[in-house]
Order: sequence, then structure tokens, then C-alpha cells
Amino acid sequence: MMSSPEDKELAAEKLEEAARLEREGDVAEKVVEETLDIELPKGELKSFFDSIGIVNEHETVSKLAEYLNVQPAHAKKYFTFPNEYVIQEHSVPDIIKTMRNHRRKLKGDHRNKMNKAIDSLIVGYSDHLSKCIDSIYWLNDYRPAFKKMRFNEKDLQKIYEIKSTDERRNVIDSICKYWEAELEQEGMPYGEAYSKLHKTMSLAKREFRQCISNKKIRKTIKEDTKDFIMKMVCEDAGVGARQIFDRMPPKLHKRCSPNMISKLVKSLNITDVDGAYYKFSNDIKKNIWSYTAAFIDSDGYITVDRSMNPRVGLVATGDRGKAFMLEIHKSLGLGKLHLDQKSPQNTRPVNRLNFYSQDDITSLLTKCRPHFRMKGKNADLLLELIKMKRGYKKEEWYKGRCDEIFKLMKWENHRDHVGYDFIKEGIDVENIVKLHDNCKMNLMNNMENIQTPMLKA
Repeated sequence: MMSSPEDKELAAEKLEEAARLEREGDVAEKVVEETLDIELPKGELKSFFDSIGIVNEHETVSKLAEYLNVQPAHAKKYFTFPNEYVIQEHSVPDIIKTMRNHRRKLKGDHRNKMNKAIDSLIVGYSDHLSKCIDSIYWLNDYRPAFKKMRFNEKDLQKIYEIKSTDERRNVIDSICKYWEAELEQEGMPYGEAYSKLHKTMSLAKREFRQCISNKKIRKTIKEDTKDFIMKMVCEDAGVGARQIFDRMPPKLHKRCSPNMISKLVKSLNITDVDGAYYKFSNDIKKNIWSYTAAFIDSDGYITVDRSMNPRVGLVATGDRGKAFMLEIHKSLGLGKLHLDQKSPQNTRPVNRLNFYSQDDITSLLTKCRPHFRMKGKNADLLLELIKMKRGYKKEEWYKGRCDEIFKLMKWENHRDHVGYDFIKEGIDVENIVKLHDNCKMNLMNNMENIQTPMLKA
């Protein structure tokens, strides 16, 4: 079954978004026609492009402007590449991959619904790619062969950005080589001639890849603005919209404003702390459990209170610390935030991310455990305690082991504190190793292994 009803709602939202994007694609041509204030019959336009042959972009725009009797600037608006097909800042192939991974956990009707959702996304994305190919007008006559080449959406955009006559002809030449060899190979028995043609087709595909491999995608003003904002935030943590605006090059400065920057910041997943911007490194997000473990080791705690309730927390001060707490909380999806708390010394505000529930703590410590350098034993003790509290409270050894865990946790948290009075806490330092060796985790696992076959029987 799906992990939650929210997952079902999310899948439905994705389908709605896919349908919306398809509708937008259908409207795009009408928008162009309205902009030009002229109808563009497809058959007539195809004849026009066939008549001019393979020429560069400047010459094509000039001839189209003359043909439509409009200014070149208006004619250029006809040549547009569809916007990237993304849903909530994720590409469709990535979404499909995620949905397929999640599908493995589903059965019955839920699995069938997920299959339909995936199929709908594939259909919508295929239609989008088809529109991308349509925008490369100089490839229209070679479309059947072109579709047999290996390409993705980024490759199509690179091909669209090819403006010179020679580069366009090189692409078409590689496609034609493949096409001719394929036609000649059709129905031919396998042999030396077949093998040669197969090699020719492989070389043609390689030439095709070389034509687009070094081609850079031309970015829009908006994309350049986003890149600049990200660069500023990464280089100067805590920078604000006004500061970013003032540092912009003239090309971006005249088309932007502090208000626009603050809106773009939200789409870039940048953390806003009272107008100061912070960005969590993508490298950290890729290994969030390792980073969180290191954070707990240095500026966090793993402990139990007097009532034997497990507690884990991270602590950071100031605006920078607040940003990190917000980002970690968002990335983990666990814990409870306590921000801008008054510090005992009346210095900078204290920000905390605390974990109270047994489920949250178990998930957190299990995933962080391989990465702990200092608090690994604390984590083991807390995981043992949670397992005991969940199913072994009636065991005769339960209360005694809880007392041992409390003492061990005190020892692990204070053993480096010079002058700490362990005797006051009833801790015999010489027995610490014995207390660790008395761990009940293996005993509980063995008891569960015995019970499981009995239940099946």
C-alpha cells in the first residue's frame, strides 16, 4: 500500500499538472499567431521552409519576415523552443523513476493506479518531446530517421540552438548517413556487407553526438538571474535582496529589482531568514544523514531524561544557525523546530531541532549510525532503550537494564568533563565495560526470531 493518503493526492496532482502542460503546449501556437497577428497555415509554412532550404537563422528570419510582411523581430517570435517540462522543479524522467521505485511497494488497485499515473506522464512527456522536435523546423524532412537517434530534451534544446548553416548541415548529414545505411540494410542477410552497414550506422550516430556534444544551451535572462543569485548566496551567506541587486551586472540589473529577487529566491530553495539568504550545499543534501551525524557529534546531544524518555537534538545560534536548522528540518522531514529562543547568557538567539517521538528517533539514529564518530555508543543505547520500551517492559530484566542505560548515558556524555562526580550519580567507573556488555539487543532479536516461526505455524 501507499505510505500515506498524501502520496495518492501527490500522484493526482502530478497528473493534473501533466494535463495542464499538455494544454499549454496546444495553446502555444495560438499565442504565436496572435502575436504576429496572422494565421500560420502549417502546410503553407512547410512549403516555405522547403523552398529556402538549409540556411542560417538570420537568413531564415529575414525571409520569413518578408514572406509574412512583418518586421524581423516579429517573425523571430515564431521560432520558440517549448519550456522545460518540469513538475514542482523536478524533471518528468526523474519523477517517473521515483514513481516506479515506489510502485514496487504497492499491490492490487494501488499498483494499477500508479501504473496509470506513470503511463499518463509518459504520454504527456512524449507529446512534449514531439513538440520540441517540431520547433526544429529544418529537421522536418528528416524526422523519421532523426527519431532513431539517441537524444533527450537537453539534446533537442542544443540542436535548436544550432544557428549556422554548416552546423545544421553536419547534423543532417549524419542523420542521412544513418538513414541510407538502414534502408540498404533492410532485408539483407547477415554477412560482411550487413556488418559494414551496421558499422556505418554506428559511426553516423557517433557523428551526430559529436555535433551536439560541445554545444552550449543559451540561457534566458531569468536563468542568468537565478544563476547570479545562487552564486551570490553561496559566496556570501546572509546576503540580502538589495545587496544582490546592487552587485548585478548591467545586463541583469536593468531587468530586475529587489522584489523580483525575493520572489526568485523561493523557487531556488534558498532559506530566507528575515531577509538574509542562506543556501544548503547540494553535496550535503546528497548525504544528509552523514552531515546530520556530524552535526550531532559536534553541536547536538543524544540522551535520556529522568523518566527514561529518549531525547535527541541539534543546537545552533544566530541567523546562520537558524537557516541550518530550517534546512535540515526540511531535508530530514523529522523533528520539531524551536527557533529564536533566549539564551541563558543573553547572547545570540538559540535555535533547536529536537526529536521526541520514538519513531523519529529510531529513523534518525538508524540512518545516522554508520556516520557517528563520537556519539555512536549513545545512539546504540537509545535504540536499545526504544526497542525495550516497545515490547519488553514486562521482562524481569527491564527495570534493571533501564537503570544501566541511564548510567551509561551519563558516562558517555560526561566522561570527558574533568571533575564530574560520577559517584553522585551512582556510577562505578570500573564497571562501565560490564554494563555495555550487558546489552539486551541480541537477546531481544533472538526472542523475536523464535516468536516469528511460532506465529506462522
